Amino acid sequence: MSPGTGTLPATSEPAVNAGTGGPTALRERVLAALGRVRDPELDRPITDLGFVAACTVSAQGDAVVRLRLPTYFCAPNFAFLMAADARRAVLAAEGIRSAEVVLEDHFAAGEINSGVAAGAGFAASFPGLAEGELDGLRAAFGRKAVLAATDEAGRPLLAAGLRPADLAAMTLNEAAAAVSRSAPQDRREAAAALARLRERRAELGLPASGTAPLLVDPATGAAVDAAAAPRHLRRAAVTRVGMEANTSICRGMLRGRYREGA
Repeated sequence: MSPGTGTLPATSEPAVNAGTGGPTALRERVLAALGRVRDPELDRPITDLGFVAACTVSAQGDAVVRLRLPTYFCAPNFAFLMAADARRAVLAAEGIRSAEVVLEDHFAAGEINSGVAAGAGFAASFPGLAEGELDGLRAAFGRKAVLAATDEAGRPLLAAGLRPADLAAMTLNEAAAAVSRSAPQDRREAAAALARLRERRAELGLPASGTAPLLVDPATGAAVDAAAAPRHLRRAAVTRVGMEANTSICRGMLRGRYREGA
């Protein structure tokens, strides 16, 4: 992935400087809200990736969040999504009166910061340049996130001796029951992966109830049958590995850009 075609995120530790602006409780709520904002391509929280450079909150609930990215030329559509999502998340936090989100060190920071502050869409923020809004892009990466989560949820079951066809016959509840019989450490990780899978599917409007199939097509929500299960699981594994590789690259680029860990 090149810097011009996608967000090239970040650091292994959250680069958050909480400052001295506000009460601890308000600051913690803001940081918790930011922890629910994800890079759309990597499906990882922006706090974990190191994209939050600073966060200050006044006693009156006025929050200022500064974001940074691994390169000056990270794709503006990805950057806009994260900045806009961050502002919405912070404003929804209890006790927050206002939220200013500032993207720093980016070639399109002026347009992004102005558009996000005004609550404008991507097209309005880049008049004459953007072809439309970013719903399609968000959905495309949401489908990738579903595939990656499918691999994370499915691998422990396959390691326990189940076959791809067995996974195709399972519901989410049945997968959870199988996970509950595994070793404690594996159980925690597998349960978290199943929870993430259900959440990602729900975000796309895909079947996510306990009685829904474990394996579904991320584009249509249709169940994956036994014959198609091996190929589906290979695709899920490749998607996860690719996302993890990009995440690692991005963390390194952010560390290098801001001279962290040297």
